Amino acid sequence: MSTCAACGKGGGGLKACTACKLVQYCNVTCQMVHRPNHKKECKKRAAEISDEALFKQPPPNEDCPICFLRLPLCGSETQYKSCCGKTLCVGCFFGDAIARRSTERICPFCRAPTPTSNEEEIERMKKRTEAGDVSAMRHLGHRYFEGDGVPQDFNKALELWHRAVKLDCVMSHSNIGYAYFYGEGVEKDVKKARYHWERAAMGGDVAARHNLGIVESNAGNMNRAMKHFMISSGCGCDLSLKEIQNRFSEGLVTKMISKRLCVLTKSPKTRCKVTRETQHSAG
Repeated sequence: MSTCAACGKGGGGLKACTACKLVQYCNVTCQMVHRPNHKKECKKRAAEISDEALFKQPPPNEDCPICFLRLPLCGSETQYKSCCGKTLCVGCFFGDAIARRSTERICPFCRAPTPTSNEEEIERMKKRTEAGDVSAMRHLGHRYFEGDGVPQDFNKALELWHRAVKLDCVMSHSNIGYAYFYGEGVEKDVKKARYHWERAAMGGDVAARHNLGIVESNAGNMNRAMKHFMISSGCGCDLSLKEIQNRFSEGLVTKMISKRLCVLTKSPKTRCKVTRETQHSAG
């Protein structure tokens, strides 16, 4: 039977420590009394739980609505369409153009003509944003952040990204992390940048995962950096793969890990499988 870690009383109604889940208490008073004895162990286990979640393989992406294959996690291999709000794989764009044998640019999904100006594209994004499309919010926020087709407005960009995050768009965490890391539109705060990049990485954002690897590498935490790089390279990030190769040339990565990951440059589809096999070796 479970007992309170502070007073030793058993019975029902005990509540586990919310951080480590290792011990239980009768009430907040018992928890506060036991805190000095439990603090070190609690922090250690809480960090372990956090890392277990952080270094899991990212969840699979949704299917492309045309070919029904999994969308790549690497953003450069997908494209968002503001006409219908769909995210498609680039293969379907090329395949559609070749099949039609036409230079006319239309959406492969809804067949709407591609916008001929930034103004038209922005207007479509705004309509999708009003309809609650989180992908539109993220892309429109990027437009405001870069001043691409609209006046540069960091506050507007961050407002859109935070709105998207509240609607469970984990990828917007990556954009917010970027703003905090470089101090653009907000006061520079590496701790907040890391927090948002971790949320994005756990949701499958490859760029955020790579950025975390760079942060850990710069801090001298090479084991953690390699774990991040292996996960992101396994999802198609060539920059992460290059980082691993560079670290090997510097003698900071084991030969086994480097050899296995170098093979991936010729076979991107096998990256996730090999990454899982080599993750443990980096620890």
